[in-house]
Amino acid sequence: MDALIAWVDGSDPVFQEKIARYRSAREGGLDDVAGSTRYASIGEILWCVVSINRFAKGFIDRILILTDGQDPALEGELARIFPEGFIPMRTVSHETIFKGYEEYLPVFNSRAIETLMWNIPDLSEKFVYFNDDFLLAAPVTEEDFFTADGGVVCYGDRYSALWTKILQVFKPVHGGHRRVSYKASMLEAWKMVGKGQRMIRINHTPRALLKSVYRDYYSAHPEAVVRNVRHRFRDSSQYNTQELFYLLARKEGRCVLRSPRGRLFYFMPKEKKGYLQRKMALLMGHPYKFVCFNSLDHAAPEDRAVIENWIEGRLGL
Repeated sequence: MDALIAWVDGSDPVFQEKIARYRSAREGGLDDVAGSTRYASIGEILWCVVSINRFAKGFIDRILILTDGQDPALEGELARIFPEGFIPMRTVSHETIFKGYEEYLPVFNSRAIETLMWNIPDLSEKFVYFNDDFLLAAPVTEEDFFTADGGVVCYGDRYSALWTKILQVFKPVHGGHRRVSYKASMLEAWKMVGKGQRMIRINHTPRALLKSVYRDYYSAHPEAVVRNVRHRFRDSSQYNTQELFYLLARKEGRCVLRSPRGRLFYFMPKEKKGYLQRKMALLMGHPYKFVCFNSLDHAAPEDRAVIENWIEGRLGL
């Protein structure tokens, strides 16, 4: 079984030159569309890969890093941390998954990339998808992601599509722009295949996925591929491909919902007095399996140091 990680190093001069050729000044000023935080890399990819080696080595056979011709060059560090050996790893280029859709490259949009991530030729049928800011923080087994009868586990909650529509109507507009939101992208997927069932609010945990579900749906609906991949940068018309997957799998009776409560620790930097201390105390006192430190590049340096110390201690770095 493969673990698949999407990653980009926004500080790479080659990447910066490439994105500058396509990104307008307006797009670059919108964090939800194409701001620098979408491409920031402060070492999360190493933490993610180490966490898989540390806590999922029993069932993950290979780690694939999906990226735009970049190489995180982790082998030296992994050899130091795991002198007895580590899970085989290789990079996969956007050109590989966009075969047949090359006209839409280059792309700087995770939703477009996720639409075709299943198109890696030798990707395992069962795979676990990570954003690079997802961490495993305790031992996991295959049963944390897949059921014995071939189904998948989704860490999320049933959610109201009507309520999501209402929220989008009243979402504030700044400078003529309504923020491209996570819930809105899930709603777009629900409109495609979910009517008759409730939305799923997917949380920030690794996602158990099946290659065949994507392949079969997109073979029958090629227009759904184009709808997402034609946008170089995030767009409000795009849908969340994991929401699409879980709604399809649930229709087939192949998706089990599990609450993320008690399993997921999620951190987003906030300028509130005592916020970091309260969150870290919570983290220290509970054996969470999944951790996501979102937009850590926005954290104050002293807060980031506290978080990095915890990560390094938890992962044995």
